[in-house]
Amino acid sequence: MGTQTNLARRRLVAGGAAALAGAGLGAVGRTALAQSAIDLPIANGRRNLVAFPEKRPLIVLTSRPPQLETPFEVFNEGLITPNDAFFVRYHNAKIPTSIDGDRHVINIGGNACGKPFTLTMAELRSQFKPIEYVAVNQCSGNSRGLFAPRVTGGQLTNGAMGNARWLGVPLKDVLARAELKNTARQVTFDGLDEGVMGGGDFVKALDVNHALDGEVMLAYQMNGTEIPMLNGFPVKLVVPGYYGTYWVKHLSQIDVIDNVFNGFWMNPAYRVPDNDCACIEPGTAPASTRPIGRFTVRSFITSIADGGRLRAGQQTVVRGIAFDGGQGVREVAYSTDGGQSWRGAQLGADMGRYSFREFTFGFTPQPGSYDLRVRAWNRSGQSQAMEALWQPAGYMRNVVESVKVTAV
Repeated sequence: MGTQTNLARRRLVAGGAAALAGAGLGAVGRTALAQSAIDLPIANGRRNLVAFPEKRPLIVLTSRPPQLETPFEVFNEGLITPNDAFFVRYHNAKIPTSIDGDRHVINIGGNACGKPFTLTMAELRSQFKPIEYVAVNQCSGNSRGLFAPRVTGGQLTNGAMGNARWLGVPLKDVLARAELKNTARQVTFDGLDEGVMGGGDFVKALDVNHALDGEVMLAYQMNGTEIPMLNGFPVKLVVPGYYGTYWVKHLSQIDVIDNVFNGFWMNPAYRVPDNDCACIEPGTAPASTRPIGRFTVRSFITSIADGGRLRAGQQTVVRGIAFDGGQGVREVAYSTDGGQSWRGAQLGADMGRYSFREFTFGFTPQPGSYDLRVRAWNRSGQSQAMEALWQPAGYMRNVVESVKVTAV
């Protein structure tokens, strides 16, 4: 990438700072925002749709730090989520608003790194063989607002997820230059956002074997272009199949360490009950916890909204998406009677085991009300819970969802 391109990006973000300010990150620029209101299907009142820099109007949970949810109808546009519609999730209020991609560097070090070095973006792009794949990025708290009893945290519905084509360099190739010591146990990752209170700096960790699996990526392109500023420009850690908490934005520091990292965002944050379902009964406490890891299996109807109306006697082709943590979707079944009976849906093209997988089924309703449900299985036989499971952080929801429609 040339200097001129990056400087253009720098000016774009600087100009967009006024829009960020209008959303609550300052005192000017409110007229730069496109706003409207929506009613969410949970008891969260009305929320604005706001167009942040490089984004179409998205659902705003908070503006400092930015938490922007993708309106669910976007997932009916296709399997690849457009960059301007991709959700945004930060924990720290002090986020970068201007980055010169030509000057950005990643520092590689740590007490189990035999050869510390600094990597520029030009070197990352030119000195390593790139890889590309399609993968879902999903927030750990996606659908948290649907938990019952309610839990604390960002009250997201089903829009904190997106599917993109990522291009970058395998982390293992970068770490090969670091000449890891035999004592290496974990690798930690830090970005340019800074903590000003609470848990402090947002640092995540992966076991060294995971970091070296050849799929964990230092991505510098998203859907064929630069990663949007709010999604991690100029380089983002991509951990396919794992929840978005590990997908560190504006990556600037990689450390190889000889111990298990115990920073706030690994412990106590982002932990789930250490049992098969990662769940407990409401009002109880888990006996032990573990760091959140891979996605559970999920599926959604995207072409019909809950409460929709269909024409009786006319066939409707129902579309949707399914995905899991990397085994790949094996089958999807559908029900039109609230789960009393099931039939197989038709799977669409396979874009890779980390991608959304489309499914379709035909439905010719007679006049009346219907409860549409879909349930997916991955290649390991894992599926979705028929009844919603509960846990105190509101993570990993994967219940069979219900879409109620009326045929008239």
